[in-house]
Amino acid sequence: MANAVDLHGVAFKHGSATLLARVVGADATPIIPFDIASAQYTAYLLDPRDPDVVTPIDGHVDVAVDVATLLYDTLQKDDLWSVDAVGYNFKHVLDVSANHALVVAGRDHRIVFELMPNDGQIILVRFALRVI
Repeated sequence: MANAVDLHGVAFKHGSATLLARVVGADATPIIPFDIASAQYTAYLLDPRDPDVVTPIDGHVDVAVDVATLLYDTLQKDDLWSVDAVGYNFKHVLDVSANHALVVAGRDHRIVFELMPNDGQIILVRFALRVI
């Protein structure tokens, strides 16, 4: 069984972030856009004293994301990805043109994507960002 893990990064307050991941299904193969019916994300500010307390960030709650632009059919190996030689199939650039998503410097934020597959269980992809 694969372990659940937050994908960690650092971002600037009021800035954007390019979120990359390699997401696999229950069969351990990378998911592709055809596998996913819909996707959405919510951004949260985390309480530094209680990990169960999260505050959704205005303008970034249950935001629908176009699956065709979120996921790739093949693993990408470009200069954006430095984790390994295998590559990524998930990419989202956080849109902060109307509402800031990373709102407090010195605090942790979480971006949670819910991918609803055509068949099977919801896939969660979580990013933990330290905002500076």
